[in-house]
Amino acid sequence: MENYKAINWNNLEDQIDKATWEKLTEQFWLDTRIPLSNDLADWRTLSEADKDVVAKVFGGLTLLDTLQSQDGMSALKADSRTQQEEAVLNNIEFMESVHAKSYSSIFSTLNTPKEIEEIFAWTDTNEILQYKAQKINDLYQNGTPLQKKVASVFLETFLFYSGFYTPLYWLGHNKLANVAEIIKLILRDESVHGTYIGYKFQLGFNELSEAQQEEFKTWMYETLYDLYENEEKYTHLLYDQVGWTDDVLVFLRYNANKALMNLGMDPLFPDTAEDVNPVVMNGISTSTSNHDFFSQVGNGYLLGNVEAMQDSDYEF
Repeated sequence: MENYKAINWNNLEDQIDKATWEKLTEQFWLDTRIPLSNDLADWRTLSEADKDVVAKVFGGLTLLDTLQSQDGMSALKADSRTQQEEAVLNNIEFMESVHAKSYSSIFSTLNTPKEIEEIFAWTDTNEILQYKAQKINDLYQNGTPLQKKVASVFLETFLFYSGFYTPLYWLGHNKLANVAEIIKLILRDESVHGTYIGYKFQLGFNELSEAQQEEFKTWMYETLYDLYENEEKYTHLLYDQVGWTDDVLVFLRYNANKALMNLGMDPLFPDTAEDVNPVVMNGISTSTSNHDFFSQVGNGYLLGNVEAMQDSDYEF
């Protein structure tokens, strides 16, 4: 029997593993730190159509983060190049669960129990939403190691953004600031996830022959365009009722190009940051928010210093 090998962080095969681990642990957060109830006054001013969009985009995001946490990262871990990479993917897997849970925190604050049931019923049965989840999961279950990484980057850096548009839009109009704060925390995580997994993809891709690379690129661009066509339908379904569809599609194409860049590929669409709604682009910044710490917790909050537990701490 082969001996079990202990992970040694002092003997690194890839320095990016350690740098990514440190980055992810530095920006650890939980949804319980964000005072979502402060957004209730804003929520009551939204129209029924606006509320419907918010509910459905977060339902869709919950489904995709569930996919990432339950199937995506375990699929990627099977092909880890180093022990430290597997540890980083463990961290990502947990944070995807935090992301999925955070949407339920939003629902429990803004929606009634009956509305929450309706949101999840819609999420679990909508054919367009299920198509992209099943397309990505099929790659996780049956794809090659490189195809799995492409699926993950496409999901993290492209497909999530039809949902992210909504809270970023409202943030730019001084509404739902705490809901948007959670999204900015998620964006900060996804930025690292997409970059890291894209880097690991490039290591494997560069080991292919030139002919294999060309064949793979053809598959990758065809897959992206298939997902984009489905995302067009999803965007019309969500946003036609509020008139944002064209702006959201620009945002999607821009982020599809960003996903390709993470994979070391050329962009597919002509859209650039200058074409995106500037209000949303301003909100997409992952820098620390300048919040009043007496009323809100910005995404740059500091974790408290760890202190030794006392006997009295165990007395509930």
